[in-house]
Amino acid sequence: MKPIIMSDLKFDINSASLLRSLRLDEASDDAKTVLGLIEEAMKVAKPKAIFKEAFIDDKGHDYVIIDGFRFKSRVLRVNFDEVHRVFPYVVTAGRELDEWSNGVEGMLEQYWADQIKEFILGTAYNDFIARLTEAYGLGTTASMNPGSLEDWPISEQPKLFSLIGDPFQGIGVELTDSYLMVPAKSVSGIRYSTQVTYENCQLCSRENCPNRRAPYDPLLWEQRYK
Repeated sequence: MKPIIMSDLKFDINSASLLRSLRLDEASDDAKTVLGLIEEAMKVAKPKAIFKEAFIDDKGHDYVIIDGFRFKSRVLRVNFDEVHRVFPYVVTAGRELDEWSNGVEGMLEQYWADQIKEFILGTAYNDFIARLTEAYGLGTTASMNPGSLEDWPISEQPKLFSLIGDPFQGIGVELTDSYLMVPAKSVSGIRYSTQVTYENCQLCSRENCPNRRAPYDPLLWEQRYK
């Protein structure tokens, strides 16, 4: 299957929610600066996604082979136990936003710009998932993301990019020598249909994580993945 590009992802920023997360009074001068940055970002942002429909060729105790690419992960293997079709993807807030934020002056202003990019990526990602789910009739879905768990290390990222095709040519996302994505406000993973609720966070014991989606379950590994 050829990769598919979504270059018209919907995105938005809840200004009130962002100001609350930044702990800024809506009447303050700092808040006015942030609102100005939001207005600028909304004009230049062009978030995008690239994905493909892929199929599982084989499964072992701690690996799966998808369209000829072998991924080593016990969690991935167990989560894909009843799965035959998956959707590897990369979603990015876009290089346009990076270029904009690079021109923002002041350390505090740069931090605010970074948070704005995070909000835009989050809403664009949600739009991607909604459109993917509807287009393929997936029902309940979940994602696995390389680097989110020790069991599936970030070093598997190049294989995921190769499985998808060419995310750099498609949407401008590339990998550094340490497997990090550029632009940084990008997310990669494999989406799949599931009857079992799953979030990477359930297996991650990191405390005070700002992006936590589910509580850590210290018993889950023993119960489901050992």
